[in-house]
Amino acid sequence: MNLHAPYLIVDMTEEYFHHTAPFPLDSGEVLAGFTLKYTCSGHLKPEKDNVIWVVHALTGDARPHEWWNGLIGEDKFYDPDRHYIVCANLLGSCYGSSHPLSVNPDSGEPYYYDFPQLTTRDMARALDLLREHLGIRRIHTLIGGSLGGQVGLEWAHSLGDALEHAIILASNAKSRPWLIAFNEAQRMAISADQSWGSRSPEAGKKGLEAARAMAMISYRHPDNLALKQNDAQEKLDHFRVSAYLRYQGQKLSERFDALSYWTLTKAMDSHDLGRGRGGLQAALAEIRAKVLAVGVDRDLLFSAEESREIASGVPYGSYGELHSHYGHDAFLIEYEQLSYLLRSFYLSSGVPV
Repeated sequence: MNLHAPYLIVDMTEEYFHHTAPFPLDSGEVLAGFTLKYTCSGHLKPEKDNVIWVVHALTGDARPHEWWNGLIGEDKFYDPDRHYIVCANLLGSCYGSSHPLSVNPDSGEPYYYDFPQLTTRDMARALDLLREHLGIRRIHTLIGGSLGGQVGLEWAHSLGDALEHAIILASNAKSRPWLIAFNEAQRMAISADQSWGSRSPEAGKKGLEAARAMAMISYRHPDNLALKQNDAQEKLDHFRVSAYLRYQGQKLSERFDALSYWTLTKAMDSHDLGRGRGGLQAALAEIRAKVLAVGVDRDLLFSAEESREIASGVPYGSYGELHSHYGHDAFLIEYEQLSYLLRSFYLSSGVPV
């Protein structure tokens, strides 16, 4: 990929970045190397000042034009005709990047349960190596929600002046017991699966179905379930919401693996921007970018208060709020509100939109 062309026009391409040097992790373990799958789309200006870097959520992938199609795409807020959009599958995820089912070069077999523990800081450092590989010196906007917001905030801290704007959606600066509790209950469901512990790609699949059902309860507000999953007829069993949760669990288990889910939720739990940096407030104060932290008024998983904490803690922060019965998932659904908040943020920063 020639990033030095006078004016580069790129249709959406899928690429692989292979880092072959040892990669030390926060846990003290070392990956012998890693792979990140990533996509690029749009126009990279000669000044390279129009890079939009998207960080996906827990079970997302490197194709944001599919799962965020109300925000990214032709004639959308982030249009490839005006922006150069990059998104990488996070380290530990099973959509093309190194994860527990990848081959361990030391053994020649999949890692399975030997895959090392990852943190959001490890994931951000891996993304930065990809940035350097692509020759991108400055990112106009870094945007991510939930786990993607955690990784994005970690990366915003380390990028310093190389980042202009950070948009952190429905996320936090440090994981609280409520989030960890939800994740732990899901991992308990996975480990209760009789197949868990076997060195098989199918290990924990039924447990993953139950874990996803638990997660959906935290992603949606009770008002949304009452609106969308209420039964019109009187029943004793076979409720509509029961079928909905079972369907969501089965759908995820068909496209994701339990070992990656375990790895990524553990990374969410360990998220703490202030670890080793003098505490949370000191770390937030060191972020140089202009930050928009967006909360959701009825988010049960990441409270709006946690987004306000980010906005008030960084030197150049502002807060926006989505009002939605969807709860946590609103950042993936409420495109009209989100576009309004983004437009207001950029205009207040003196950036034409």
